Amino acid sequence: MSTVLVVDDDVDVARFIEVNLRLEGFDVLVAHDGQEALEVIGESVPNLVLLDVMMPRIDGVELCRRLRSDPLTASLPVIMLTAKSLSADKVVGLTAGADDYIIKPFDTLELIARVHSTLRRNAEMRAVSPLTGLPGNHRINEEIASRAAGNQQFAVCHADLDNFKAFNDRYGWLRGDDVIALLAASLKAAAAAAGLPQAFIGHVGGDDFVVICAPDQVEILTSVCIEQFDEGVRALHDPADAAAGYISIVDRQGNERRYPIVSVSVGVAMTGRRHYADHRAIVAVATEMKAVAKGKAGSAVAIDRRSDTGEQTPLPS
Repeated sequence: MSTVLVVDDDVDVARFIEVNLRLEGFDVLVAHDGQEALEVIGESVPNLVLLDVMMPRIDGVELCRRLRSDPLTASLPVIMLTAKSLSADKVVGLTAGADDYIIKPFDTLELIARVHSTLRRNAEMRAVSPLTGLPGNHRINEEIASRAAGNQQFAVCHADLDNFKAFNDRYGWLRGDDVIALLAASLKAAAAAAGLPQAFIGHVGGDDFVVICAPDQVEILTSVCIEQFDEGVRALHDPADAAAGYISIVDRQGNERRYPIVSVSVGVAMTGRRHYADHRAIVAVATEMKAVAKGKAGSAVAIDRRSDTGEQTPLPS
């Protein structure tokens, strides 16, 4: 259940908003000026602030600026509520960091809708990787659970990079981000090549990705991804390293160690041949198969070929 902090020096307006938000199932905190609001937030950070502009002590614009400058509240959604209707006033509020702006007198249904949409938009933004623009762990879990609850068979592909730490040690994390972005782009291109139904691509974090697709899309999706990635990744290495086919790093003992060019390993688990009582078990098998793929040199794919009727040694595809 989301908590909304209503900040308005008009007691009647604050009470009216509080009642309507509670009827919609929100928990509501109330403050009557910016200073009191800061004190409330100091004790318990809400999910959203509904903020009047004209208030004593600390006004709404200044309060919004302070919230945005504090790392603990920088991403806190803020909707400004004011009797002013001039465009300049809207610009000031939005420049201060407000997510939305509602003019008094307001329609109650519109206010509730704005609160819902702002919370939803904020949740979606927090769930997306800023580097790749792909959904993160929460959406990945939801997608796998949803498909597991349905009747259609599906595959979970767990992809990550090989020798990525060595690459970061050699070139730095900024160039490492370029490799992660390349893998994301390769997966997107592969999903497009696989056609419909549209595959789901998620970024677990770091260099780990998950693709959820139909079983008959696995072959083309993984082959296109590896082809695109292998073609692009050499250009992200220094020319001498790319030509040599390895990265040379001197360890703490002064010994030279050589690591192959960055590649990608993909482990695949599919429903149909095996029954999974818990959707998390599918992820565990995909991760297990990824370890099998990592046992091969260069980019590789390993698909779980075991069934409930008899164990079969999992072999890389």
